Amino acid sequence: MTGRDRFSTATRIRIIGEQTAARVYRSQTKRQARRSRLTGRAALLAMVLCSLVVALAYPIRQYVAQRAEIADLRQEQEETRQRVEDLRGLKARWQDDAFAEQQIRLRLHYVMPGETGFVVVDPDAAKQARTDVGAADRPWYRNVWAAVDKADAAHRQ
Repeated sequence: MTGRDRFSTATRIRIIGEQTAARVYRSQTKRQARRSRLTGRAALLAMVLCSLVVALAYPIRQYVAQRAEIADLRQEQEETRQRVEDLRGLKARWQDDAFAEQQIRLRLHYVMPGETGFVVVDPDAAKQARTDVGAADRPWYRNVWAAVDKADAAHRQ
């Protein structure tokens, strides 16, 4: 009997099984080590990304707010520029004598020499004036105070 024949088939199968189990165990351990390294790397990457997001959130929010404020100020500047142009146009119109004369006639009811001016009186206002007998005889400031008192009395009712 040789050394090889010394072991029975059952012993050989058991030894082969143990060797195979050891190889499988080693390969599983290597795979688990790789997985755990990937999991650790993934966790580190996630932590770095979260830190970047937290660190950049406030500056980005400020940047967006400032850009919005700049846009609002530009819009306001354009509106102001347009208002200045409108006022320049109005000023140029007032430099024209015909426009000034038209506005004076319209707003102040002035008439040119030789023309007859008419004023239309509201009938209700005429009745009110008739009830204020003696208003023309009083000083103007008394008439103002009388009107204020009358408005106050109407408000209290």
